[in-house]
Amino acid sequence: MTEKTYSISELSEEFSITPRTLRFYEDQKLIAPTRRGQTRVYSKKDRARLAWILRGKRVGFTISDMGKLLDLYYLEGGKVKQREAGLQGCRERIKTLERQKKDIDETLKELRDIIDMFKSWEPYPGQDNIKI
Repeated sequence: MTEKTYSISELSEEFSITPRTLRFYEDQKLIAPTRRGQTRVYSKKDRARLAWILRGKRVGFTISDMGKLLDLYYLEGGKVKQREAGLQGCRERIKTLERQKKDIDETLKELRDIIDMFKSWEPYPGQDNIKI
């Protein structure tokens, strides 16, 4: 039985990305399709790696981070190393996002306080129809 393969257009459509994006990931050595002439042929492994790359990208990992993490799988004891690196990366990303969320929450509070201050000011003559 032949392993399922995918064309560039099939993966582009499935993951809602452009063929150019797929070629970029190939240039970055994150996926390695085989070739039939000029046609790229993607394996189930390429598809799985692409799913992880896009998932990592959505949560803020860099392309470099994802490449290193994915490549750990192929080293001796790689799945364990990949798991540990993945856990560490996720925990660090959570800490970063929590700091950013705190900063955003503080900024929102400050902006709301400024709005309340502006609302409390008496309007100048002729400006009583300004809405905030």
